[in-house]
Amino acid sequence: MTDIPGYALLGRIQTPDELRQLPADELPALAVEMRRYLIETLGRIGGHFAANLGTVELSLALHYCLDTPHDRIVWDVGHQAYPHKMLTGRRARLETIRRLGGLAPFCLRAESEYDTFGVGHSSTSISAAAGMAAAARLKEETRRVVAVIGDGGMTAGMAFEALNHAGHLGLDMLVIYNDNDMSISENVGALRDHSARLMQKLGMKAPHAARAPRAAHNEAHLDHPGAMFETFGFRYSGPVDGHDLPALMQALDGLKNARGPQLLHVVTVKGKGFAPAEADPIKYHGITQFDPVTGAFPAKKSESAPTYTQVFGDWLCRAAERDRLVVGITPAMREGSGLVQFAQRFPARYFDVGIAEQHAVTLAAGLACEGMKPVCAIYSTFLQRGYDQLIHDVAIQNLPVLFAIDRGGLVGADGATHHGSFDLSYLRCIPNLVVMAPSDENECRRMLSTGLTLAQPSAVRYPRGNGIGLVPEHEARPLAVGKGRIVREAHGRRRPRVAILAFGAMVQPALEAAEILDAVVADMRFVKPLDAELILELANENDLLVTIEDNVRLGGAGSGVNEVLVAQHHTVPVLNLGLPDQFVEHGTREELLAQAGLDTAGILRAIQKRLRSRDLDEAKRGSTGG
Repeated sequence: MTDIPGYALLGRIQTPDELRQLPADELPALAVEMRRYLIETLGRIGGHFAANLGTVELSLALHYCLDTPHDRIVWDVGHQAYPHKMLTGRRARLETIRRLGGLAPFCLRAESEYDTFGVGHSSTSISAAAGMAAAARLKEETRRVVAVIGDGGMTAGMAFEALNHAGHLGLDMLVIYNDNDMSISENVGALRDHSARLMQKLGMKAPHAARAPRAAHNEAHLDHPGAMFETFGFRYSGPVDGHDLPALMQALDGLKNARGPQLLHVVTVKGKGFAPAEADPIKYHGITQFDPVTGAFPAKKSESAPTYTQVFGDWLCRAAERDRLVVGITPAMREGSGLVQFAQRFPARYFDVGIAEQHAVTLAAGLACEGMKPVCAIYSTFLQRGYDQLIHDVAIQNLPVLFAIDRGGLVGADGATHHGSFDLSYLRCIPNLVVMAPSDENECRRMLSTGLTLAQPSAVRYPRGNGIGLVPEHEARPLAVGKGRIVREAHGRRRPRVAILAFGAMVQPALEAAEILDAVVADMRFVKPLDAELILELANENDLLVTIEDNVRLGGAGSGVNEVLVAQHHTVPVLNLGLPDQFVEHGTREELLAQAGLDTAGILRAIQKRLRSRDLDEAKRGSTGG
């Protein structure tokens, strides 16, 4: 027990065992304290907010009714698992969540035995829970397995694949369908409209009422609301008010020992208990500091430079103004990918496909087949989920789809599941694909324009955060494909001579390091095709080449430079700088870049160390005539 002033019940609870010692009639009061603790704590530190307010009662009911950790709970995504962390021994460390060395932003097996499966991406929970239930059957163990998935997560094909298989196997497992009518943006799709019509028919107070569903051909299916899930072999129960603890616990108690696949439909409110978040759950999805009483955010500092996301969004609107064939596609990331304005201005040409990256990529391929100009806006980490479609449906057919890849490189507080650490490696190996990485806002616009002119697939990969503050060029002129540029010449003061070949966001720290080293800096612009002529020219004129990228070193842009040199039997020494061969955890982007040695100081250290190595001695003597 730990006393917390103002939290009489919460201070008594460190573990689910202690929770289960409380009388059931005290749980609603505990829910009030937990919600208040979340509001006060996240008001100071920020983090995922609205989704966690919506799962307080659900977290309490699950840990109260189940024998965790013996019984398994798998949270989908995990951004809504802060209440779960609070109940499983981590409340005192909640202040550290998403910070360097602090609690993980999502569920992490290494952090707690109650985190049964590591998550961060959507729609994995049913598959993982099915695997656990199958293992329990094979090992003849008696345990309950529960997957908690939101209505946003249920839009992904992987969720239906898992339902189909688990139902076929007849596994003893429970899926809790946490329906709050939201992803990060409003949820979309026919399943969402079905839920909205069901809430209307039942007269349930639910967030679905704010948006009318599309008209149905008939409403006979509402007499059997779980028919679709029952077709998959799941017994459907609900819908249940997810904030009515007695009703929720009664439903769980009735299902926890049931045999075979079960699905409980729970209706919750994203932002529950905090009026500003209930009114605007999109704004309060992920937040910085705010006033826990009024919900007001601190006055924003005037940004001298737009974010790359804003640069993309503005460019796309201008492109759509000029060309009616331009369409925008997003897998449920309208706000995050900068498509709000585009969706408002060009609704007929805007496609939010839900959390369905595979479908987003192949939808773009189909549009391209018919002469449209699809721009697929997607986070680097989420494009991993559509990789087969990128190869099979786009690249093999050489279709002109432009991928606007946001959050390339290290993204910061969301950690290992969300860093865009691998994209340059997994993109540059695909035939027909042009890959570009901008060093500033104007370069980003020009690369996007370049991609739109090509008769083949292309990708523009840019980082999270602000540009460098350049005045926008009047016209975003396309670039010559496969050509880099020298952005700093050496002044001849230092030997050995160093040339830095920088990719994307690494151009700026490379320039800062080069001022001290008096090095040449090339903004390579293209990861594929590489500017082989420029690489060889710099190799002939310098004693050391340094490649820098915010991507893993293995197979990345630097590896491509090495391949060019080897193909020409060039023996110039090369230093490849990039992300290490390990998963980078969470922290600020600046902290993580410094850890990886990709800030200015780290780049300087690495180059100076390499210059002291023995294999450069000959280069030094040759440069000085010794």
